[in-house]
Amino acid sequence: MSKRAYFGTDGIRGQANRYPMTAEVALRVGMAAGKLFMSKDERRHLVVIGKDTRLSGYMIEPALVAGFTSVGMDVRLFGPLPTPGVAMMTRSLRADLGVMISASHNVFSDNGIKLFGPDGYKLSDERELEIEALMDQGLQEGLASPSKLGRVQRIDDSQARYVEIAKATFPRRLSLSGMRVVIDCANGAAYKVAPTALYELGAEVIPIGVAPDGFNINDEVGSTQPALMQKMVKEYRADIGIALDGDADRLVICDEKGRVVDGDQIMALIADHWAKRDRLVGGGVVATVMSNLGLERFMATRGLKLERTQVGDRYVMQRMREGGFNLGGEQSGHIILREFATTGDGLLAALQVLAVLKDSGKPMSALARQFEPVPQLLENVRFASGKPLEDKQVKEAIADAEAALNGSGRIVVRASGTEPLIRIMAEGDDESLVRRVVGEIAGVVKKVAA
Repeated sequence: MSKRAYFGTDGIRGQANRYPMTAEVALRVGMAAGKLFMSKDERRHLVVIGKDTRLSGYMIEPALVAGFTSVGMDVRLFGPLPTPGVAMMTRSLRADLGVMISASHNVFSDNGIKLFGPDGYKLSDERELEIEALMDQGLQEGLASPSKLGRVQRIDDSQARYVEIAKATFPRRLSLSGMRVVIDCANGAAYKVAPTALYELGAEVIPIGVAPDGFNINDEVGSTQPALMQKMVKEYRADIGIALDGDADRLVICDEKGRVVDGDQIMALIADHWAKRDRLVGGGVVATVMSNLGLERFMATRGLKLERTQVGDRYVMQRMREGGFNLGGEQSGHIILREFATTGDGLLAALQVLAVLKDSGKPMSALARQFEPVPQLLENVRFASGKPLEDKQVKEAIADAEAALNGSGRIVVRASGTEPLIRIMAEGDDESLVRRVVGEIAGVVKKVAA
């Protein structure tokens, strides 16, 4: 595959108003993607655009709109809406393309652009490369005539539509009545829809992270910083805590004692529940190379398989579609429920956990640890420039570490697709050995990247 200049593992991402996350690049994305997804017929073509709550959304959104309308595409604007909501609405409104403006769990100063095809699925690498090729060519010949320019309209009920879609995924025979739920919306895209859906399903809702100001998205709240959620669960004696990230496509949970439950345990819980009810399709679950070895062993004890992909929920979804799986996800909390959604959805995953909780009659603490995780360590090393993973010393350090583990664990060393980081993960039954090999690889990467 060709080297991508703009797109990473999850769309285009970077610091706002710095290349590539500039208004100019957003304009060219709109023009190029618009040209690519407009067919040759005379009908009006449509793109839908959602965003999270970052200040820079006010810059990126109109630039995209200018690009799309300039090539003749009509635009519908949703305002703040979870990424999975944009994916769903792309399909339900029969749009040619969907766009989400978000940098997910990153700080407010970052932003990103994610694209969805007319089927609601994230674009393939090949499609992204086609867009990149068009972005770097002269776009003038694709401009619409003055009478063919696109029109723009705001969709005022997009949040209400998503709430109804989410509620419909919760078993009709159940109610959340009598359940106290802390929901942390990370001051992000789900700040209205998630508390509303939970309340309308009957829960007593304690919302936090629901006062976005353009700067506070993911700031000491959300799935990557769950401490406030844990504190509130204990303070209010809640049954469960749910923390979403900035664009609400992932979550972490904590039990009534304030202990965090990660994506691997959530997948194990849902998989076991669905398998017992003959709802699990494909004979197992799809996860990434980062998921814990304990999850793989747990699945095997249930006669189920764990299939692994590279990191990125679109790669998980791709394998799910190929193999006919209906459950997959990432340790970080992207959980994909394919019968309901075309991408990770934190709220829908939380509703499935709540359904298990209601069906079992047990407290969350009794369900939270489906398996004993194998000792796993992840260390991130930041680098300024270059390609540390191509360095001979780094390759040798990785080979030495694999020899030391001698088949009793796994090592995954990769470059982040969204930040200038080398992510070093190792796991195995011998915790001290895991720490040693991660430390040794990190030391060599730091030396090379200095």
